[in-house]
Amino acid sequence: MQSYTIGQAARLLGVSPDTARRWADAGRITTHRDEAGRRLVDGRDLAAFSVDLARSGDTGDETSYTSVRNAFPGIVTAIKLGDVAAQVEIQAGPHRLVSLLTREAVEELGLEVGMEATARVKSTNVHIDRT
Repeated sequence: MQSYTIGQAARLLGVSPDTARRWADAGRITTHRDEAGRRLVDGRDLAAFSVDLARSGDTGDETSYTSVRNAFPGIVTAIKLGDVAAQVEIQAGPHRLVSLLTREAVEELGLEVGMEATARVKSTNVHIDRT
């Protein structure tokens, strides 16, 4: 399972690294340390926290959110696979994006819950890029 540094987690949550550290210190985000002593967040834990955070509306910062060239970097929070089609949900800061794509595309990208990914939006289509 992929893990994220506090800085990476903060970027994916749309908050400052200081806010993410405060949340970790307060026990809101579960962390562990790697062999170098860096604080890491498990991808699945970060995915669940990002969904809870978006539902609560508490970002901890007064940051404005914008899509640069319609790209939304975030974390995969859910994948529903059918026989042919699939549904992928990404939490990008306060934004929940859902894309319908083929099961084959999900498998080729190797998408998993907790993985970093970017949703690209053009008109009514959402495309998922693995990052």
